[in-house]
Amino acid sequence: MRLAAAVAAGKGVAFLSRHLNLGGGTTFPGEVTRRIDARALEKMAARLREGSVVVTGTNGKTTTSRMIANILRESGLRPVHNRSGANLITGVTSALLNSASLFGIPQGEIGLFEVDEATLPSAVKEIQPKAVVVNNLFRDQLDRYGEIDYIAGIWREALRALPAAASVVLNADDPLVASLGTVRPVATENTESTERTNLLPLGQGTAPSLALPLQREGTGRTSAVYYGIEDERYGMAGLQHAADSKNCVSCGARYQYRVAFYGHVGKYSCPACGYRRPSPLVAATKLLLRGTEGSEVEIATPAGMLELRLKLPGLYNVYNALAAVACALTLGIPREDVVRGMETFSAAFGRIERVQVGDKQVYLALVKNPVGFNEVLRTLFLEERPRELLILINDNIADGTDISWLWDVDFELLRGKVASVVVSGTRAEDMQLRLKYALVDMSRVALEKDLYQALQTGLWQIEKGGTLYVLPTYTAMLEIRAVMQRLGYVGRFWED
Repeated sequence: MRLAAAVAAGKGVAFLSRHLNLGGGTTFPGEVTRRIDARALEKMAARLREGSVVVTGTNGKTTTSRMIANILRESGLRPVHNRSGANLITGVTSALLNSASLFGIPQGEIGLFEVDEATLPSAVKEIQPKAVVVNNLFRDQLDRYGEIDYIAGIWREALRALPAAASVVLNADDPLVASLGTVRPVATENTESTERTNLLPLGQGTAPSLALPLQREGTGRTSAVYYGIEDERYGMAGLQHAADSKNCVSCGARYQYRVAFYGHVGKYSCPACGYRRPSPLVAATKLLLRGTEGSEVEIATPAGMLELRLKLPGLYNVYNALAAVACALTLGIPREDVVRGMETFSAAFGRIERVQVGDKQVYLALVKNPVGFNEVLRTLFLEERPRELLILINDNIADGTDISWLWDVDFELLRGKVASVVVSGTRAEDMQLRLKYALVDMSRVALEKDLYQALQTGLWQIEKGGTLYVLPTYTAMLEIRAVMQRLGYVGRFWED
């Protein structure tokens, strides 16, 4: 009775929120539901026939989870998914609530929930997922989270609380993330395992033991499945200055990198204790980046080679795709469904989103920390031609109130490569100053505090058929989409 009352109240709040244009009903309904029944999420999640998958990480959570959702749908499953990106525990509760009957029975077979970095412990405790996917760990919103070692610590404790049969899908190329799979030195990249092809389909047994085990307290083990990039053509010889995890998690010595792909992500080893990158079970063996148009990738898996044409650009989206493929194969999804799901996937709102505005195009790419911003810039300027940019920097709670991270972004890349730049948002002046110190030609930089006027100024400066590249922080992305929604260019984000 308590759950039914909680669900009814939450659904009522969601209805009012949407019909009174107060929002998408993606968070507050879950809060109301939890106040009436604190165990509502736990109870509803337990009723999902095929269990749940949780996705976390600093960058790429929304894109990765949407990729997985597309694959699941291709396989005939109905995922219950917080697809709007509301990733606190209230947002996850709202997603289940919105999909459930009045008695709290989900109208889907499997849960798929992206969760905020600090939310992982409570999500694992309440949802008890069959798999957890971890993308990466970078500095992000230091006013909220502090140093990355703190987040790694709470993730480690969360994973120890997983069910014994659960799997964790980890980025082998991120040393802190990879360390979540074992507390001892991992095998070398030449190690072979005959157990790695034991992939079980959904509904036919527990998750497989595919890689080196995560040591847990008490009895039982959690298997770790690693993914990564083997093709080194887009790697760099050394770390970028924005790299965060430079020292060995085992002994503290500085890592040596054979190649760095971005930030601290790459092929690393410790010269002091021998700790090294684990061999990825799902690996990109051949890459071709096509700038803003996407990429082509060949992926080696236990199910055979996959050849994918991704509509999303950038090396970081190759990692998102690898995470999604590794998760899907771990769940036992047939490779044909995996390929179809990946190749029919389109970007989430605000994350490499293309919007037609009359005879011009707006290209939205979310930026929220140094590593992510650097990769967006690297992708945009892979092709040697000037770009027109609109950079929107906010410092609201959801963005992080400390915007000193702007000084770690490589805006020096813009020298001589931009036709025009418009800056806006609550910290537009800081962004303008950063560009000045990057020695960008300030005659090409305009400051416009009003978002509507900033958009119009940016569009006015491009020719017919041209593209305005909009780089917003999270709340700025929601605000600029709201402007474009009023103009009739996009729909409401929770309907995307």
